[in-house]
Amino acid sequence: MWRNLIVDIENELSEYGFALRKPASNHEIKELQEKVNLKFSGFTLPDEYKHFLMIVNGLDFNGLVIYGVDNNLLETEIEEVIPGFIESNAIWYENEWLKQFVFFGDSDIALYCYDLDQKVYLELDKPSCTIMNTFHDFNSMYFTKGF
Repeated sequence: MWRNLIVDIENELSEYGFALRKPASNHEIKELQEKVNLKFSGFTLPDEYKHFLMIVNGLDFNGLVIYGVDNNLLETEIEEVIPGFIESNAIWYENEWLKQFVFFGDSDIALYCYDLDQKVYLELDKPSCTIMNTFHDFNSMYFTKGF
């Protein structure tokens, strides 16, 4: 299902001379996982997220951002500016009480994350961090919305 959405986005971007970001390599994803393990107390990236990165290394489309592999972990330098997973979480973690979450992306009005305490994926209101929606996995958090 979500692959069709990616194809639709790719087609729309190509109409305007843009393209999706290239996939992350297995090595880059492995490096990201190792850094995430260290920084987030053994947190394992969900397979759905890693699979997404193998298709497109982050996404910034129509106000929705899904974080990619951080630039300092990439084997090749890229020009597209899409926030990295670790660097973005570092920004959110400037607020101590947000450290119960691991953030995967955001939009103009929402944050998309995993609650380490409740073990559930959440859509939070960006200004207040009030829970707007709860999801059972990464894919349903992003791809049931249809972008």
